[in-house]
Amino acid sequence: MEGGAQQSSLWEPPEQDGGPGERDGGEGPPEVRRSQPLFIHGSSRQPPQEEPRASSLPSIPNPFPELCSPSNSPILSSPALGQGPPREGTPHVVKVFGEDGVCRSLEASAGTTARQLCETLVRRTRALHDHSWALVELHQHLALERCLEDHESVVEVQSSWAPGADSRFVFRKNFAKYELFKSNALLFPEVMVSSCLEANKSMAHSELIQPSCPPQNFLNSGSCPEVQGFLHLREAGRKVWKRFHFSLRRSGLYYSTKGTSKDPRHLQYFADLTESNIYYVTQGKKLYGTPTEFGFCIKPHKVRSGAKGLKLLCSEDEQSRSCWVAAFRLFKYGMQLYRNYQQAQARLSQPPWIGPTPLRSVSDNALVAMDFSGCTGRVIENPSEVLSVALEEAQAWRKKTTHRYSLPAACHSSPLSAAIHRTQPWFHGRISREDTQQLMGRQGLVDGVFLVRESQRNPKGFVLSLCHLQRIKHYLILPSEEEGRLYFTMDDGQTRFADLIQLVEFHQINRGILPCKLRHYCTCVAL
Repeated sequence: MEGGAQQSSLWEPPEQDGGPGERDGGEGPPEVRRSQPLFIHGSSRQPPQEEPRASSLPSIPNPFPELCSPSNSPILSSPALGQGPPREGTPHVVKVFGEDGVCRSLEASAGTTARQLCETLVRRTRALHDHSWALVELHQHLALERCLEDHESVVEVQSSWAPGADSRFVFRKNFAKYELFKSNALLFPEVMVSSCLEANKSMAHSELIQPSCPPQNFLNSGSCPEVQGFLHLREAGRKVWKRFHFSLRRSGLYYSTKGTSKDPRHLQYFADLTESNIYYVTQGKKLYGTPTEFGFCIKPHKVRSGAKGLKLLCSEDEQSRSCWVAAFRLFKYGMQLYRNYQQAQARLSQPPWIGPTPLRSVSDNALVAMDFSGCTGRVIENPSEVLSVALEEAQAWRKKTTHRYSLPAACHSSPLSAAIHRTQPWFHGRISREDTQQLMGRQGLVDGVFLVRESQRNPKGFVLSLCHLQRIKHYLILPSEEEGRLYFTMDDGQTRFADLIQLVEFHQINRGILPCKLRHYCTCVAL
């Protein structure tokens, strides 16, 4: 009876010699029939003739397995057995678009998460592996988009779309995904947080809003503060926007009908956290008439298509909108969000699937900095002196390399130094200023996000576009010539670089004239 206890309802031929007559003949011994799968019901005994016919018939071996399903199954399954809800291992087709509009179809099981799908796409596109890659749910007809959390099921999200709706998944960078867990700024402005000090008298107000404590304090239901602030609300069924004071709590989102009063008589329930998702509105003024460009939307799960049922909101600036979206994610997912961040950080410490061995070996850790400028060598123990010596050696190496590849003095620059930047992922060619701001806005307005592009006004110049304090600034890079050699500068020749790669690498280590260092480069991969 071991064969009858298996879950599969398909019978496969045994791996032993014997003709089909030994299995299908009606006069075979009883022990042969017991090898066939049977449905065992615990409630009552049923005669063998009442069993489903599909389960009592053997499957037909497929003579062309390579032409069957993508899994190359050697058994042809009956169409009648495919009815019913999909099982956990049933593959589903998921279409993912790149930022260039190219689509790629992938097979995913019901339990495939957004992080697993992103890792598959990173391997196939040979992109640099980091936790900033994300899967974005985009509803083009509603101008709504949101970044899927790492633990969300891709098939489950796709099944919630209305049939025929203009919805899709987009694979792209999102540097702001886990920025709320970084320790370089406050999680929320102090004016947006109303701490529950009555229930947590031992916890200071500053401890509740520090980004280093969300796993212990902010995400703890017993010490969860209340996020508050003014937002513009679009009235249901009308195009009129009004300004109300909102409060986000564990129980949901509320707004006050009387100023900033939190009296229960004045608080109106607005949205539930568990049965909704929050989306960015990309074309708020055009489609919904938002007062500003910083709109977002709370979309209940029951709303599958159309704008009816959407709860539209609008903030005064990008910082306020980012804080509200981050608060909604924290309140909805809790510690799961922080676990996703920890797992993403742990994956970065692991060796990649492909690529060379780690850059540093065991013997490299034993190396020390030496100074051979005097009669005898000495070990450099001062860390600042070690850094300055390393930079000097790097500059000397670059001068030798540039001189090696340089052409005679009659030529202004070598072809290599003039075009090598085109191979870099941060260079985007002749992209316009407007497209640059849209691209950087989609990939996250985080300090240090940058790209380099060709200047539209100066045909020989380039532009460094950098995000700082959620604003995008553009710096002109001009070529300059000295003694027949070409250099690039952003400060009228005070600091000169042999090529754009040297300029970018310098500002990744030093701020220079920029408001912050270059941290993340915008890039687009082809699917």
